[in-house]
Amino acid sequence: MSLGAQLPLDLGHRPAMGCEDFLVAPSNADAVAWLDRWPGWTAPALTVYGPAGCGKTHLGHVWRARSHAPIANGETLDTADLPGLIARANAVVVEDADKVAGKPAREEALFHLYNLARDSGGHLLLLSRKPPARWRARLADLRSRIKAAPAVGVEAPDDALLAAVLVKLFADRQLRPGMDLITYLLARMERSLDAARRVVAALDRASLAAHRPLTVPLAREVLAELDDKTGGDEDGSGNRRAARHRVRGQQGVG
Repeated sequence: MSLGAQLPLDLGHRPAMGCEDFLVAPSNADAVAWLDRWPGWTAPALTVYGPAGCGKTHLGHVWRARSHAPIANGETLDTADLPGLIARANAVVVEDADKVAGKPAREEALFHLYNLARDSGGHLLLLSRKPPARWRARLADLRSRIKAAPAVGVEAPDDALLAAVLVKLFADRQLRPGMDLITYLLARMERSLDAARRVVAALDRASLAAHRPLTVPLAREVLAELDDKTGGDEDGSGNRRAARHRVRGQQGVG
């Protein structure tokens, strides 16, 4: 894989007001377009769903910066002050929204929050790993409302987006790695934006501590150390292991 001609350094940037710049790519472009339509959404809620590490939480913070919405969590929604939440900005971000499913008190809370948003002309941004059709909520009225509202998926980052994110994260630390290092990391790291942040931070620390430049041998040591700390599978998805098997099968271990 040669990234010299593929690295999309002209990906769109948008300020996240306290977060890193958000990189717009095909994997998240539809979700970004929906957030850009706010407050002209077609329903009181929008669900953004995708696998862990795909960037949906970051998108939630980008929208929060625009809407000033407080952030709630589906797992604790039944204990939240729902009128107080919607009253603060007439908008709320609900992380792990799919975790209300199967919990009657949480389902009732989300149903109530949805109605509060609808009645006040406000909006909910629901962040979820699963699309609403797979939530299996028991409360029929909640199912009908959430399924009728728009939902948009965010895909796991591809090589182009991960490469751009790695380059940007290194640049934020005034570091300029060679493309051989970027290519090496892409083939072996967990395929998520969260993992990219962890890997870059760990490489920066290791480079400073050992007074060594950013090289493939240093990256090999850092990834092995991160692997040992997490048991070899940080998110339970097997992504890193699968990547390693692919690399071994195609080109051998570097």
